[in-house]
Amino acid sequence: MIKVLFFAQLKDVLGTGQLEIDEPINDVAALRRTLQARGELWSEYLSAQRALVAVNQTIAHEDTRIGPNDEVAFFPPVTGG
Repeated sequence: MIKVLFFAQLKDVLGTGQLEIDEPINDVAALRRTLQARGELWSEYLSAQRALVAVNQTIAHEDTRIGPNDEVAFFPPVTGG
């Protein structure tokens, strides 16, 4: 099982802060596609341009491997000044 977390605006827009995925997912790109298939809002807000991702609390890329019992977090880019 992969634990998926959503933070900040993503949590509000998607209506959930956490999901559990039981199907086999190999990498971040595959997980992103699986989640985006849930609908238009999911597709828009989880695009690579709008959501960063961390695997086990480390910033990840699309080719980062995901295994059972991993924690994956999606969050919007942070800007500051």
